[in-house]
Amino acid sequence: MDFTGKTNGVTPRSGNTARLFVLKERSVKSVFFFTAAFAVIVVSFILLFLFRDASPIFADVGIANFLFGPVWAPTAAEPLYGIWPLIVGTLLVTLGAMIFSVPLSLGCAIYISELASPKVRAVLKPAVELLAGIPSVVYGFFGLIVLTNFIRVSFDIPSGETWLAASVLLGIMALPTIISVSEDAISSVPHEYKEGSLAIGATRWQTISQVLVPAALSGIAAAIILGIGRVVGETMAVLMVAGNAAIIPDPIWNLLSPLRTLTATLGIEMGEVPVGSEHYSALFGIAVVLLIITLIINLSAVAILHWLKERRTTTAGKQPFLAPETRRKVVFIAEMLALAVLLVFLTSVSWWLAPVILMACCLWLAGRPYLSEKRIQTLAFCLVGLATIIVLAILFIILSDIVVHGLPALSWDFLTQPPRDLGREGGIFPAIIGTLYLIAGAIAIALPLGVGAAVYLVEYTREGKITKVIRTGVDLLNGTPSIVFGLFGFAFIVLYLNLGVSLLAGQITLALMVLPTVIRTTEESLKNIPQSLREGSLALGATKWQTISQVVIPPAVPGIVTGAILSIGRAAGETAPIMFTAVVFSSRFLPDSVFDPVMALPYHLFILATNVPGSSMNKYGTALVLLLLVIGFYAVAILVRTHFQNKARG
Repeated sequence: MDFTGKTNGVTPRSGNTARLFVLKERSVKSVFFFTAAFAVIVVSFILLFLFRDASPIFADVGIANFLFGPVWAPTAAEPLYGIWPLIVGTLLVTLGAMIFSVPLSLGCAIYISELASPKVRAVLKPAVELLAGIPSVVYGFFGLIVLTNFIRVSFDIPSGETWLAASVLLGIMALPTIISVSEDAISSVPHEYKEGSLAIGATRWQTISQVLVPAALSGIAAAIILGIGRVVGETMAVLMVAGNAAIIPDPIWNLLSPLRTLTATLGIEMGEVPVGSEHYSALFGIAVVLLIITLIINLSAVAILHWLKERRTTTAGKQPFLAPETRRKVVFIAEMLALAVLLVFLTSVSWWLAPVILMACCLWLAGRPYLSEKRIQTLAFCLVGLATIIVLAILFIILSDIVVHGLPALSWDFLTQPPRDLGREGGIFPAIIGTLYLIAGAIAIALPLGVGAAVYLVEYTREGKITKVIRTGVDLLNGTPSIVFGLFGFAFIVLYLNLGVSLLAGQITLALMVLPTVIRTTEESLKNIPQSLREGSLALGATKWQTISQVVIPPAVPGIVTGAILSIGRAAGETAPIMFTAVVFSSRFLPDSVFDPVMALPYHLFILATNVPGSSMNKYGTALVLLLLVIGFYAVAILVRTHFQNKARG
């Protein structure tokens, strides 16, 4: 379209020409509606196939016995299918992860949003995003090799694969989610709150702790809920470090006990169970329970964030979120809860530390009123800075361990040769190419569907019932654990569609998993295009589709590309969705067609780390290559985003 009064050389239309244009516009809109409804269709199919395959165990055992049965022993002479130990294991690991991650995350978020200089902030935010970009199997590998060994030596126990190891590792994995959302929530508090507090003589810390953080409390709560969802849905990392004993710790606060989670059970047992057996049905029952838990968690976070967004638009400039007296009560209750939890944990690790910590905390709480506000601020800023340093140290330790031990393995032969001797010798070339094949196919499927869905949501419909249904479908899809995608891919694509374990089945499964990311990033990019451009184009005689294709989409391409790169990074690092749909451990040859299985770096690393002794050099090399591949994609996305943000400001 040019803006000289003509639209692509098309003069005012009449008769058959006008009808053709109307037909074309309706067809385009119908296509976009289908892409938008696709997420709802996928969620419906996931629920359908999970409940279909889980229904026999619910009928045979009973829902109550299945949920609250005390023993999980599906291979015993008399099989028992009680998943209560698995539910308790999931809850305990999640509780420990949140106790570890929430204080560090909030401290780091406060530092980034309120204390860091622009230059420091420009370094810290990408560093946190790099933590998010590390694949879960690499976290699991680090936990298995480094963290569990540290716990074993420190506590003088036979194995470090414990509840403590799982909670610490999953807490590290939850850090970037909680930090990012909390930092956004704190930064979004109206500047009037901060300026008003400082104007009446409050210190910076009083302003942060009594005005900004309480005002951002809903966003912080949503961040914690999203972190919980991240932990509950994690498979590979917890599978590798938790010990995988389907027992309830005795006593319940024994941090050094092994345990097993819902996701780990699916990852361990699904590959060996006969299809259609009672055990097979029980695993799908676990998937149903897991899906319901994670969907409730993620929808709660979405609802809180949506409420917070509406509240900002309706109450800007009004009183802070909590009254001063209420704030003091909330802070006091939080302190008491934190102290109680700390005592329980310290007692389980070393009983003599509990009285010491109790006395120290009581002295601190009792003596705090006698400290000057300046000293309180200094102490608080030190703790916030310490939390940030710990987060950066965690990132440094993980990256340095992988890099230092992985670099000696890198060579031309390692990158270009197939594996030998179960991966102890040779290279990882088929795994690299298989990973790239999986990524390419997943993006080729997800990108047009995701962009089309976003175009429909932004350009063709207003907020209403249909839009809410579609957005709910996208949210549900986004909150589905990766292992559930793997089970759905196995049940529907591999078995029902009879594609078998193949490259194509893995590509489709990964595409479904990254689809919400493409939709959300594209939608945000389209919303940022000024409405005046659309109105100007339509006023000059362009059709709706001409306006979208030639005026709206081109300036939104950077955001779309960023979403695609982020999706590529996530697809490259996932193990659970392809375990049952696409991969084999060792293959000397590349696939001849999309109907052949492939090797993939995440699965290759998982098998080397857990099942192949004597492969230390090659598994570190595999971890480094996978890490470089995934972080490279995320780094490119960050650079693209930063470039266009700076260009927009200029």
